[in-house]
Amino acid sequence: MAKTEQEKMVTGELFDVYDAELVAQRDAARQQVEAFNALGESDPEESERLIRKLFGATGDSVSVHPTFRCDYGYNIYVDDDFFANYDCVMLDVGPIHIGKHCLLGPKVQIYSVNHPAEPELRRNGAMGIGKPVTLGDDVWVGGGAIICPGVTLGNNVIVGAGSVVTKSFGDNVVVAGNPARVVKQLK
Repeated sequence: MAKTEQEKMVTGELFDVYDAELVAQRDAARQQVEAFNALGESDPEESERLIRKLFGATGDSVSVHPTFRCDYGYNIYVDDDFFANYDCVMLDVGPIHIGKHCLLGPKVQIYSVNHPAEPELRRNGAMGIGKPVTLGDDVWVGGGAIICPGVTLGNNVIVGAGSVVTKSFGDNVVVAGNPARVVKQLK
């Protein structure tokens, strides 16, 4: 039996970005995100309820400040004690897994979508490839940092503000720069 475009998307295969089912899912997510952002900070309990409904899974204590943007929402999995500051973007074509006690500074961007190298396949943005992003426990991503597709960060990683993380790093490090590199080992 042939896979759906959604199945291809979440398993990291080349998929049609303009598939009708995926377009409808993005539209539904956009409506949920707009409702969340429209609340501002006026109703924290309702904001949390909307985020829990949008995300694929959430642990205890989930806090996301507006504005927030994502593609689907259901590919975002956060564990206990998650905090995302203002203006974060998570392009969740591929799964985004975030561990316990993680903090995202303002304007952090996490991308789990890529496009093929062949120009004929990426014309008009028609084809995409999901590449999962994983952040371990106790990760702190500084403001304005970008986490690129396919990156895994281990436990107790600090990403310096404004950094562009293009490759994976293990536990107990501070990474910074463009492209990010290890600048300090942690205990």
